[in-house]
Order: sequence, then C-alpha cells, then structure tokens
Amino acid sequence: MPRQARRKSESGIYHIMLRGINRQVIFEDDEDSLKFLETLKNYKAISGYKIFAYCLMSNHIHLLLKVEKEDIDLIVKRIASSYVYWYNWKYKRNGHLFQDRFKSEPVEDEIYFLTVLRYIHQNPIKAGLSKAIDGYKFSSYNEYVKTTVMVDTDFCFGIINKEQFIDFHLENNDDVCLEIEDDNFRLTDDEAKEIIRKISKCRTITNFQNLSIDKRDKYLKVLRNQGLSIRQISRLTGVSFNVVRKF
Repeated sequence: MPRQARRKSESGIYHIMLRGINRQVIFEDDEDSLKFLETLKNYKAISGYKIFAYCLMSNHIHLLLKVEKEDIDLIVKRIASSYVYWYNWKYKRNGHLFQDRFKSEPVEDEIYFLTVLRYIHQNPIKAGLSKAIDGYKFSSYNEYVKTTVMVDTDFCFGIINKEQFIDFHLENNDDVCLEIEDDNFRLTDDEAKEIIRKISKCRTITNFQNLSIDKRDKYLKVLRNQGLSIRQISRLTGVSFNVVRKF
C-alpha cells in the first residue's frame, strides 16, 4: 500500500517528530543532545528555517519549524543525516538511527500553534521525566522565559506576552498532537503486552485494574513514553481512553 503524501502547510509551519529506529534510544548522554541542538542551530543558517520549539526525548524528537528557503523533507534529511554521521562515528556503529520516514503535521492557525508549543514543552512532564517544565534541559521552554539561543520567539510573543505564555504552559490540559499511531510506528499488541508486563508486573487486565491509582498513573506515563498508543493502552489495560490520554 503506497504511503500517503505529506500534508503541505500553507503557513509553512510544521510540527515534526523523528523517532529512533525500532524505538532505539538516540540520545545516550548530554553530549548527544547538545550535538543535536548544535546541528539544528547550524542548519538553521544553511536551510533558512525558523525554530519555534524543540524537545529532545530519549528515543524521539519534537520540532516546531517554519520552512522558508527549503522544503521540509530536505531540511529534516540534512539535520538527521548530519547527526547520524556524528552518532555513528562516536559509537563506532553503522546504519540507520531514525525511522525511515519522519512524521509531520501542518500548523495553520495561532490557536493550534500555541497548543503544539505547549504540547512539545510539556512532553517531559507527561512522560514523568521532569516535575517542573523549566527543569528539563533539552526543550526550548527556557529560551522563551530565560535566555534565547536559537529559537525565534517573536512570533509567539506577537500572539501572547511572556506572562501569558508561562500561565498557558502551566495549565492542565488534554492536548494530543501528532500521536504515534500510524503503521510506521505502531507496536503490535503482543509487543505492547510484553512491555506492559515488564513495566507493571501485571499479567492480566484485572491485575492492572487492581493497582492503586498512584501506581497505575505512574505506569501509564511510562507506557506512553515507550510508544504505546492511547487506544492500545486502553484496550490492553482496561483503563478508559480519557484517563490514558492525560498522559
């Protein structure tokens, strides 16, 4: 079955996600993350894009970019190829590091732009990697509230001011943007069941449903970060879709 054509953004703004092949970790240490950010900054000058947001997770990356000079496929190819070349050299490995096709969605209006911005910056919180949104080192949040290094903050601050930006990011929400639920990324149910067993030690749906709420919620956060889709987690744990989507 042929792949669907990538949806073109009339605004030139895209929410992009790159993921490690076979869910592989792509950032082993801080040096790796810093190298990717250096690459992102270097190609900004070469490819002529604007950077509105980024967040580096252990096995995937979220970017919010505006293309101007080059198209999105060439931009992502340049960034990914440069980082993979360095990563393979550092770890003395060969071959692919990222899934063969990155995901993207167009961002066409200001309301959704702000939603995606918050979704990207809250990724580490919802994954249980940081308790405070400004405590995660490898997202662009602090470029908005502290020191700007490479992010183009003017567009956002033309919509809301800094105080509104902070308040908006601290709001509880059920934002869901660019979910990992297509055929290129989806885990089989057998794979997902094995991950659930390893993480929760629960052998059955009933075992999972009998967990305390605190333990259940802790495991749901981890499962979402492992790449299980909302519907898959709901189906295999018996926890309602609306509860799972909060993580």
